[in-house]
Amino acid sequence: MCFRDKTIVLGVTGSIAAYKAAQLCSDLHKTGAQVHVIMTGSATKLVAPQTFETLSGNRVSVETFDRNFEWNVMHVSLAKKADVFVVAPATANFIAKMAQGLADDMLSSTILAAGCPKLICPAMNTGMYENPATQENLRILRGRGISIVEPASGLLACGDEGRGRLADLPVIEEAISYALQTGKPLCGKRVLVSAGATREALDPVRFITNHSTGKMGYAIALAARAMGARVTLVSANVALRDPYDVEVVPVVSAQEMYDAVMERLPEADIVVKTAAVADYRPAETAGEKIKKSDGALTLSLTRTRDILYEVCQKKAPGQLVCGFSMESENLLENSRQKLRRKGCDLLVANSLRTPGAGFGVDTNVAWLLTEGGEQELPLMSKRELAAVIMGKLAAMLEA
Repeated sequence: MCFRDKTIVLGVTGSIAAYKAAQLCSDLHKTGAQVHVIMTGSATKLVAPQTFETLSGNRVSVETFDRNFEWNVMHVSLAKKADVFVVAPATANFIAKMAQGLADDMLSSTILAAGCPKLICPAMNTGMYENPATQENLRILRGRGISIVEPASGLLACGDEGRGRLADLPVIEEAISYALQTGKPLCGKRVLVSAGATREALDPVRFITNHSTGKMGYAIALAARAMGARVTLVSANVALRDPYDVEVVPVVSAQEMYDAVMERLPEADIVVKTAAVADYRPAETAGEKIKKSDGALTLSLTRTRDILYEVCQKKAPGQLVCGFSMESENLLENSRQKLRRKGCDLLVANSLRTPGAGFGVDTNVAWLLTEGGEQELPLMSKRELAAVIMGKLAAMLEA
């Protein structure tokens, strides 16, 4: 994630989660962003301003009338500079002030003056977060177009357990990236993505699966969301964090994935099938663990539903379907055949034999195939490839 040449104003309020804002500041600065931190007086009791000054390379603002600053009106100048304004953590008190339009300190004055995209990241006790007053204030802010990065659930500093913990920093960074995205060609469109590896049970202990980690599918979901789409991600057996602002539908088996995809197909404008779905499943699943024996174990397998083929057969006029082809030999020949056999509009092909491609890595080397031709892409990160794929699909949808 790169924020080079972007100006990010980071507001820090008096939640115990303020210490996490220091890491967020560091992360943003390392990507090339100009980070300007504004702290409330309460926040300075938890983390020293010098910490943020060291991490950002810029003077921290606390007092509205600090005479040590340059002559211009600081809360106005920072508001004009900002490409995005993030408050992390945001206390219930600050959220209430924003909802009422109060401007009684440097942070509230600056965010009121700012016209850039704004993100609020609540962090507080569960009771405070769930209080109807706080929920009403958040509803008011959403109605004004302010993005709320929902808090996570877990053990809180006060010892309670529940919702109210500051969202994980990668989630906040994804939300910032989305807010900074100016071109949103898929705004108002729905994208359905499948990802991960299905599992077909042999018995209560064992199952058949493959090496897919779901990284490519999750990158596709993020790229689609960044382009403005409403994204549903049907996810099978991954160890990945849910992408920001994406509906995730967890499944286990090929049949469950088939059911989830086909149920949601009618409302989708674009379907991207990155999931590695098992082609075969056991003809019978043992109710008890299969015991070892000295002899060989013979398994009877039966075909699973061909989800990509059925999606292509049932798609409505105007819907686009993108499939993936993973090959170990004859990449282009086999992939061209798959493109014609399945009937998809775009096929992304890669080879297990190509260095930097395949399962479990963060990069890929791919070909984009359509009925009209093919395009070879160089080695790139899966997130970069996802942006290329979704850009291609957005252009095809518009055409």
